[in-house]
Amino acid sequence: MRDIQSETDSREIPLAKVGVKGLEYPIRVLDKVKKIQHSTAKVSLFANLPHDFKGTHMSRFVEIFHRYRDDLSMPLFLEMLEEIRQSLDAEAAYACMEFPYFIEKKAPVSELPGIISCKCRYEGKVCKAKLSKPGAAKFGSEKHFTVAVSVPVSTVCPCSKAISQRGAHNQRGIISVEMELGPFFWLEDIIALIESSASSPVYSLIKREDEKFLTEQAYDNPKFVEDLVRDVYAGIKNLKQFPRFSVEAENFESIHNHSAYAYAEYNPEISVQTY
Repeated sequence: MRDIQSETDSREIPLAKVGVKGLEYPIRVLDKVKKIQHSTAKVSLFANLPHDFKGTHMSRFVEIFHRYRDDLSMPLFLEMLEEIRQSLDAEAAYACMEFPYFIEKKAPVSELPGIISCKCRYEGKVCKAKLSKPGAAKFGSEKHFTVAVSVPVSTVCPCSKAISQRGAHNQRGIISVEMELGPFFWLEDIIALIESSASSPVYSLIKREDEKFLTEQAYDNPKFVEDLVRDVYAGIKNLKQFPRFSVEAENFESIHNHSAYAYAEYNPEISVQTY
């Protein structure tokens, strides 16, 4: 049959990314406790398109992803991207995969089990190896992989506690971390680090005794949104595992009609950051 996508285009306009976006698919990822966790991902897969190609073969993105869906650890995620790049004869291939990651947590006093969901995202890019100069050996192919996770927490306002005689306002917040991958790590460990930096963690199932414990724990550990970011930043930096990372926090204020927000990033290539 005629392959129109492979025919020549005369407009001389290269496209940075073409592919499939918003593909929903069942996946399996590593789980520290249960070894394997089933989830559902929303996936975007792209490759660049040279100026002289009319189109790309969209079916190949899904065909290749389908083969890798049962093991999407970092090495295989990048291997999948390299296969996409080679299959389409592209200079670069990209992927973004978002999915809920589920953790079973026991309530702090009653110890009743419940499950919380954290939003996770994998992003990857591979580029074709380049020659240093004509006749020279190839550079290694360029590869990038980042993992992001967003964790719900609870906070108590230090200012409100300091000036109020009968309590302090508190709210739920979200702390998000994005890390450029270095050595292997477990998502559960990063989530635990994030939760320990908040006034208190959150749970899906608690009883009265748990509510009392968590309310008092949070009240004794007030945090501004700035504190959340700085404490998580320090904790991740101390791990000495990630060449670059960022931390952001958003508190859904209970007495304001807006959120409080803070952000920081670690990038040793930038010695001084000004905004």
